[in-house]
Amino acid sequence: MFDSLEDKIKQDDSVEISRKERIVKGVVITVLSIVLFGGLYFAVRMVGT
Repeated sequence: MFDSLEDKIKQDDSVEISRKERIVKGVVITVLSIVLFGGLYFAVRMVGT
């Protein structure tokens, strides 16, 4: 069991994420965060008035 787990960890470490993938992931997270918090802000303002 430990040999297969060690092999899996080595295999996962050897796989690198490309620069383009990291940039796309960051942009997606940023956009989703803005939409989420913007929606919450808008909802609170609507309820408050």
